[in-house]
Amino acid sequence: MEQTDAVSGTPGAGVDGGERTSRKAATALKLVAAVDSSEESLHALSWALDNIVRCHPDATLVVVHAQHAVDHFAYPVAAHGINILPSCKSTAAESMRKAQEENSRRIVARALDICKERQVGATGTVVEGDAKEAICQAVERMHAGLLVLGSRGLGRIKRAFLGSVSDYLIHHACCPVLVVRPRPTK
Repeated sequence: MEQTDAVSGTPGAGVDGGERTSRKAATALKLVAAVDSSEESLHALSWALDNIVRCHPDATLVVVHAQHAVDHFAYPVAAHGINILPSCKSTAAESMRKAQEENSRRIVARALDICKERQVGATGTVVEGDAKEAICQAVERMHAGLLVLGSRGLGRIKRAFLGSVSDYLIHHACCPVLVVRPRPTK
């Protein structure tokens, strides 16, 4: 599943004509910001807007959110061998899918609102799958020049057991990755 929304108003992104526009597009930075529902990811987006996009007004910004596939979730009763009518399974899956899509729309809309507040044009998209792999594939497909994401600041032990999206992307993404650390707590 891929869904796209756009926000207009990029400073310096006027319409030139013909060859100049295509040359500009070929050299412009394509920045992808991965967001989720965490404040850390929105902090990373804000940091990128203030420190990267401001210096590269012709940059293209894409906000990406990864949503788990509905079949990723197990139905607890199915594991116990209880027969469930196929219509009930599809209704439950469809209900879960709609809830996920609405949640993803809210996350992307919140990120795009941050861009709009700073008068930066951006496009939002939702990709489906495990966040690590889905973001990695999206960045490659989009030919990104830079991936920006936040870090939740997990300790070594939690990161070893839970895995880290940022660690995975640092090692597997096809472009440079900038991980923005969380704000210091007081």
